[in-house]
Order: sequence, then C-alpha cells, then structure tokens
Amino acid sequence: MRRNHRFLSGSGGVGCAAALLLLGTAGRAQTLQVLHDHMRSEVASGQAPRVGFLPSTQRLKLAVVLPIPNASELTSFLDQLYDPKSPGYRQYLTVEQFIQRFGPAAGDYQAVVDFSNAHGFTVTETHRNRLVLDLDGSVEQIENAFHIRMAVYRHPTENRTFYSPDREPSLALSAPVLHIEGLDNFLLPRNHRRARAVGAGTESHLTGSGPGGNYLGSDMRAAYYGRTALTGKGQSVGLFEYYGYETSDIKAYFKEAGQTNTVPINPVTVDGVSPLCPPGSCDDSEQVLDIVQSISMAPGLSQVRVYIGSLDADILNKMATDNIAKQLSCSWGTTVQPSVDDPIFEEFAAQGQNFFDGSADSGAYTGHNNRDDGVYPADDAFITAVGGTDLTTTGPGGTWVSETAWNYSGGGVSDNGIALPAWQIGLANSSNGGSTTLRNVPDVAMEGNTDNFACGNGRCYGGDGGTSYSAPRWAGFLALVNEQAVASGKPTLGFINPALYAIGEGSSYDSDFHDIVSGNNLCCGQKKGFDAVPGYDLVTGWGSPTGQKLINALAGVAQ
Repeated sequence: MRRNHRFLSGSGGVGCAAALLLLGTAGRAQTLQVLHDHMRSEVASGQAPRVGFLPSTQRLKLAVVLPIPNASELTSFLDQLYDPKSPGYRQYLTVEQFIQRFGPAAGDYQAVVDFSNAHGFTVTETHRNRLVLDLDGSVEQIENAFHIRMAVYRHPTENRTFYSPDREPSLALSAPVLHIEGLDNFLLPRNHRRARAVGAGTESHLTGSGPGGNYLGSDMRAAYYGRTALTGKGQSVGLFEYYGYETSDIKAYFKEAGQTNTVPINPVTVDGVSPLCPPGSCDDSEQVLDIVQSISMAPGLSQVRVYIGSLDADILNKMATDNIAKQLSCSWGTTVQPSVDDPIFEEFAAQGQNFFDGSADSGAYTGHNNRDDGVYPADDAFITAVGGTDLTTTGPGGTWVSETAWNYSGGGVSDNGIALPAWQIGLANSSNGGSTTLRNVPDVAMEGNTDNFACGNGRCYGGDGGTSYSAPRWAGFLALVNEQAVASGKPTLGFINPALYAIGEGSSYDSDFHDIVSGNNLCCGQKKGFDAVPGYDLVTGWGSPTGQKLINALAGVAQ
C-alpha cells in the first residue's frame, strides 16, 4: 500500500497487514496477521512452475521489518525539515530523537522478539531504532511460524531455480510487521555496471588520464569540480555493497593511476558477511570502483565506510543507525519490494543523510521487467537517482567540454507505482515525456559511458562503465558541498532533491548545471526511449554539475 503526501510518497504504516481468524487446537479463535508482497506474482500465476520444496533443515537469514507507526507525523516533519521558509529547516534529528519520535514502540519490538524466540528462531541482532530484527532459522521453523511452505520454483526468465513462500505469510502476533526479508531469492543482486561490448572498438573521444585514454576518477574531479580547495575534508561517504573487496585491488588502481590514497577505508559488515573477497570467492570490481570513484572526487574524505551484507534492510539500517556518513551511495538494484526500504530512506531524510543510486543500465524503463532487472531503489522518492552520460574533456586531467546522454542510462516513469513527489510537480511536458502522477527518474547525471579505467579481481582494465560510476561520483561531489556548508557555519544539505529541483526550475539553472540536450536512452531492443531535451529529462535528469557554481548554489558562497 502506498500513501501520498505533500512532500514525498512512501509505503504505508500498519495498513501492510490484514487479520485472519483461524481456529486453534483448543477450538479458540486465533487472530493471524497476514502480510503482503512476499509471494511473487510469477508463483501466484503459475508462470513459475513448482519443482520441489526446500529441505526442512536448511537455514535462512531473515530480517523482520517493522513499519513506522506514526507515518503522517513523519510526513509533516519532513515537510517542515526541507521547507526553506520553515523555522525547522534543516534541523535534523539524531538517531535517538528519531527513535523517540518515530520509531516503533518498544513493546511492539519486544513482542516480535518474544514471538521469534517462542518459535525457535535465533535472534542474531537487534537494532536500536527498532525498525529491523535479524533472525536465523530452519525452514521448518519458518514454515511453522509463518504458516507457509517454502517451495522451489523454476525461474521463468533465468536458467535457475528460486525459493519462495507458496502463500502470503501469516503470524499470530498483534505487533504490526511490514515485511519479512529473506523468504525468497527470486531477484539476485545486480550491479549497474556495463563493460564495453566485445568487438565494439574504442570510444572515439578517449581523453582520460588512464591507460588507453580511459577516464580515471581524478579526471571526473577535474571535469566536474576543478583543481581548487575543496577535498571533502571532515566528510564521510558510505557505500552499500553485497560483497567484500580486496585491498590489493584498490592499491593497484591508485598505483596504475600514479596516485596515492590517504583516505581510510573501513568495512562495516552485517549478516555475517566477510569484508574480504579473495580471488575466486566473489567479484569485487563493483566494490572497488565505488571506493575509488568516491575518493577520487573527494580525496580529503575523513573515511569511506563500506557497508557489506546480504539483506538490504540490514545494510541500509546500519547506515541509518550509525548516522556517520551524510552522503551514501548504492550501485546496485536491490532485491526487495519497495515498501521494505521506505521507512529507512525516510530515516535518512530525517537525519540529514542523502542516498544516491544509479538509475540502472538497460535504457528506458518499460515496466515490470525493469524492476526485475534491478531498477529499485532508483525510483524511490526518498533517494537521488543518478543517470549516465558520455563526457568529453579537453584532455587528460582536463576540463569539461561537452556531454551527451548515454544510451544505456536508466530512466523513465516509476515502474513501482511510486507517487509523484511535490518537488516534481509541474515538471512533465510533451517534450520530456514525464508523468504527472508518478515519480520520474533520474534526478541528475554524471559520466557513465564504457570509457573508464577499473581494477578488480586481481587485474586492471579499460572499457568499463555504468551508472555504477555515476552514483559514487555524485556522493563524492556532495561531500565537497557539505564541506563548504560546514565551513560556512551552516548545516549539511541532507536530502538534496528539493534543493536540486528548486535550482533546476530557477533562474540560475543554466549556470549551475550542464544541461544535456542530445542523445537518448533507447537501447537493448526497446521500442521506445526518452530523449535528452532542454531542462529536465528522463535520461539525465537536470544534468551534471558545473562545479563551484553548483556548490555555491547549494551550500552558499564560502565565507
């Protein structure tokens, strides 16, 4: 269920559950809370045929997500928090203040803990904001507690099987539950990277500092900011990752670039996931590029915190309860229904944290299939979605010359039915093809073509690209903005979309953004794409930053 409100739109509160009456063994009526959005439509329709059941002894990790109980009050608070005319403008909450005002009740959280213990689950971690509870349990325990069968199905579009409940979970618990993450693996993590196609040749305008003219992260700093004083000093970037990384690959990147990194890189693990990615155990190329791109844009960061886990809610919630990094970046399409992450994105906004996500690399959004390809959370109304462009500079370490839309840049109208945020009202027109009722994506863009240098899995190479690059670059850029804001005695920016759209629709737009007006995102066998047009569009959003001019517009002129 979605709620609409003046500032943003997100998932509903306790409306996520219904009640079902069954007769217990003693003949007494037993009220069961019935959840939604756990059984895939492919299962319900029979499109994915059942081929068996999970072994009763197999163990799964689960994250029970609780709803925000006073959603309307949080809506009102966010309205005031991001209204420049409000006395509460940018007066962010601490984690403790968020818990006190908007967190689930302590009694409800304890009831979920007690329910889990009573059904034999191991409570592996509790979270102080009471939005998430981590469990470990056997399939038998899961089936008994939630009145489901954990079946195995043939995936309708991929050469593999997946597991899923055979019906919606129900549980004898009065405390409201929003979702139970981990009950299916229909969607697997998909990053937003795309390598240059084999036999495609090289790009015609390789002007970077890396081998073969491929772009380095330092080229992005030069093109989008310049070589002046801001370095991200005092700021931290947080990265969302599903797998660990090898420090040797990070060192190899900076060695090949002829550069030295002094920014501490600190892994923060959840769900028992290892911070390491030894060769052959996983692919660390995504994690490495996220790290080096954010550092390259802001080489004076206090730290990069790499949040690594297996369940989306756990990774995001750790980012929120740490509340250390004010600029967060994700280069993955997450694996859950949109309603699961919304409460945590709301907490980010309340605490003054901004979350960037690449808009994906399959061109124009076309509907349900794009969601399965990992679009979400790019179309969530609480995050900043970043599209991809094709950049040309004056040469190695040179300045910006021109930019066109990258034809693989994800963009379009929300596949997940997320309502139009207030800051996008009046934006749609016949030229850009935007929606007047649903969230439009992306918000901004940066270079993402397959002309980047990368290292991973023990080797370095050129020809890499994707909105995987665009998102951490914007996170590094925001660190520069927040550095200037703090130095001027002002608060950090928090959730930047309202400010970005105010600039985009204001008189200084042409000086603060590179307005990208050529190219489109028609690719991948699609019949329809969107064009880059003057002003906002569904390929590059408002465009890319003009450096110090946009920083001044967002943070104010340095004192």
